[in-house]
Amino acid sequence: MLGRGAGRAAGGYSVQNIEGPLTPSAIFLVLIVRDDAIDHVREVLAGLDDLVKTVGFRDPQSHLSCTAGIGARIWTPLTRRTTPAELRPFREITGEKHTAVATPGDLLFHIRSQRRDLAFELERLLLQSFGDAVTTADEVVGFRYFDTRDLLGFVDGTANPIGTELSASALIGDEDPDFAGGSYAVVQKYVHPLAAWQSLTTGQQEAIMGRTKADNIELDDAETGQKSHKTLATIVDDDGGEHDIVRDNMPFGAPGDGTFGTYFIGYSRHLWVIERMLERMFIGDPPGLHDRLLDFSTPQTGSAYFISSATLLSTLD
Repeated sequence: MLGRGAGRAAGGYSVQNIEGPLTPSAIFLVLIVRDDAIDHVREVLAGLDDLVKTVGFRDPQSHLSCTAGIGARIWTPLTRRTTPAELRPFREITGEKHTAVATPGDLLFHIRSQRRDLAFELERLLLQSFGDAVTTADEVVGFRYFDTRDLLGFVDGTANPIGTELSASALIGDEDPDFAGGSYAVVQKYVHPLAAWQSLTTGQQEAIMGRTKADNIELDDAETGQKSHKTLATIVDDDGGEHDIVRDNMPFGAPGDGTFGTYFIGYSRHLWVIERMLERMFIGDPPGLHDRLLDFSTPQTGSAYFISSATLLSTLD
């Protein structure tokens, strides 16, 4: 559960719960706030806990949760508080071949549940509460695919920290005491040319990912030259310390119109960790040797948010 001041009702539904279990269903909702509707938006966010309870009581075993993120553009007028140390807009990253695009987003809602219908109902009531104060910039419904695999066929989220390491990786500590227990979130919607990916041999796919496909075993890192996705997504600071993030990625798609994708969501104690990961992927390490996964994964969105404690959220109004 999110650190200091996290909200969890006794019945099993919660808000601001980034450490919750993976669920079969998730909704990723990005909204743009109308400039003259800040007061109304503040009121809705302050009542988010009650809204989640309104839906979640129908089936406490569904583990309905909603995590709300606030973007840099509206942070100050909305919260009337100082800005978290690393909160800033998503920075577009341009490599020789691929670009991590930046797209608008003021609010992020990550809704999770064991049941699709409860997630749907919470989203419906949330948007009804906002009314014309917001417009929808992006809406994606994700689902669990087999044993938590992505649509490329590989297990996703293997590198997630667990236990005490999870909190240490995802939650702000004493380095920013006013926002201790909060987190930073980055979201990107990737689409895959699935036919092109499937034209590769299993060995070629495994070399790109850095893991075996069937049993998810890590492959050795390349000593020089082209690095795998696994290696490029591993962040080590100047002192040799490794920094993890918490991923809750979900596949999405519509085979009828040829849409196949992965919705990336990363929670981190430090925004710079995700930024550096994306730099390594899109620019390359060394520069020019980009992550080959990007040849089969095109980002259509990119935005960043601060995830406050539930206490801060409930006292906004």
